[in-house]
Amino acid sequence: MSTEGKNKKDLRIKSNVYTESDVKAPNRAMLRAVGFTDESFTKPQIGIASTWAEVTPCNIHLNDLAVEAKSGAGAAGGVPLQFNTITVSDGISMGTQGMRYSLPSRDLIADSIETVVGAENLDALVAIGACDKNIPGCAIAIANADVPAIFVYGGTIAPGQHRGKDIDLVSVFEGVGKLNAGDIDEAELNQIECNACPGAGACGGMYTANTMAAAMEALGLSLPGSASNPAESEDKYKDVKAAGEAVYNLLEAGIYPKDIMTKEAFENAITVVMALGGSTNATMHLLAIAHAAEVDLTIDDFNRIQEKVPHLADLKPSGRYVMQDLYKAGGVQGVMKMLHEAGYLNGECMTVTGKTIAENLAQVEGLKAGQDVIMPLDAPKRADGPLIVLKGNLSPSGAVAKVSGVKVARHEGPARVFNNEKDASDAVLNNKINEGDVLVIRYVGPKGGPGMPEMLSISSLLVGKGLGEKVALLTDGRFSGGTHGLVVGHIAPEAQSGGPIALLHEGDLVTIDSTKKEISCAVSEEEMSERRKGFSAPPLYRKGVLGKYAHNVTCASKGAVTDYLSR
Repeated sequence: MSTEGKNKKDLRIKSNVYTESDVKAPNRAMLRAVGFTDESFTKPQIGIASTWAEVTPCNIHLNDLAVEAKSGAGAAGGVPLQFNTITVSDGISMGTQGMRYSLPSRDLIADSIETVVGAENLDALVAIGACDKNIPGCAIAIANADVPAIFVYGGTIAPGQHRGKDIDLVSVFEGVGKLNAGDIDEAELNQIECNACPGAGACGGMYTANTMAAAMEALGLSLPGSASNPAESEDKYKDVKAAGEAVYNLLEAGIYPKDIMTKEAFENAITVVMALGGSTNATMHLLAIAHAAEVDLTIDDFNRIQEKVPHLADLKPSGRYVMQDLYKAGGVQGVMKMLHEAGYLNGECMTVTGKTIAENLAQVEGLKAGQDVIMPLDAPKRADGPLIVLKGNLSPSGAVAKVSGVKVARHEGPARVFNNEKDASDAVLNNKINEGDVLVIRYVGPKGGPGMPEMLSISSLLVGKGLGEKVALLTDGRFSGGTHGLVVGHIAPEAQSGGPIALLHEGDLVTIDSTKKEISCAVSEEEMSERRKGFSAPPLYRKGVLGKYAHNVTCASKGAVTDYLSR
């Protein structure tokens, strides 16, 4: 045990329920009621935080996984204590007012886990998540709780089957667009719906959950293999039990989140996200996690890394394969080994194994021979990364585009401006949006939404109607990791804060240029200044969770965090 780790552990034994002081007798009495014995008070308490819930297939199996983690932590010598926090399903809330709660749930999850760890004076933590927001939520909690900790991914869902082809949840969203275009009938859509989600696990493509799971493994917060092992696999049960054992080793070695979550580790995470063609949400979530870890990561770091990392993965939404296929091909570890050997990853970064990235990868076989999920470095899908930060007079603080699979590098057209998603969706369904248009949805940012809802429904409608690369979709809201097409989100400053997108008029000429990384409108500074004189933001939402969120959240380019002023 390191000196730092030993001192930390001894200090906790002297200052908490382990003490023999009479003043701590009530603490011990309450813990005896949950099963503690005299011996228990000589061991470290290890929290097992699960985001189990019956509201989504992503998390339906997590209670069983938490039991395995508890078993591992107990066998290693700790006293494991299991507790839960919330989750919400983006896929179920998509296109409804419920989607406003999705991003705020990330901070609620983080705050609730940190609260339990802090209030109960837990010595270490295993956090288990499986959906879009509970993965970064767990990581933010790990950074803020500052005890030895490991994140475990609940795993990906298996692909569904329809007419001999793999399908997933996004197939259903796009099916709605195909129905509206007359390409399929209602019976066909019903068959797609009934077969898209065959069991437990997070959405199968390189969408936000799988993106963030891969990022956690590259960051060093998960055991090797955690991101790739499917939800309903023997390997998943093994890796979650191993996490319970490994966190005890971290405690003994005195390895804390700050030792793992360094600037170089975040650069590794961004590198893997770029190579895999991950979700646009990764930009905001990694910025938020870095903020919690007090690491100086900015939105401009994404472009710096994007310029040198090739896109290698042929994964949905723009590719052919799903996460289970990557698992069979060698997993995220196989991709990391490939990237490390080519000099793209920093191998000196510490991980939750107690070893460095390089030491972990030395034990990895690599990608399987003959696999075609991951392209070779000399024949990538794209020579640079597919996540691009755009700036210009329409988004001075930055917007995010995902250009994987998009053949159009530049689009110029008239703005079709809507102040909410419903009106924009109605216009698409009623064939009022034409080829060449720039569809703008504003007042749906972190403050304006409030909650920065995702626009998967309308982006899928456009793809389903054959307009995915013929109409540009811009918003100060977000997009699902399942979105593909000519879309730009996270426009900052948002409309609610008086960003230029709030001053855009119907018919203004808008240009998106992914090669130059620019997003602009053909409106002079003088005209913008004149329009600003008449601008008045709608009143901020004031009630409950969304009200508190709207009044505290930063813009997306700073991670949409709620404690920015405290740093």
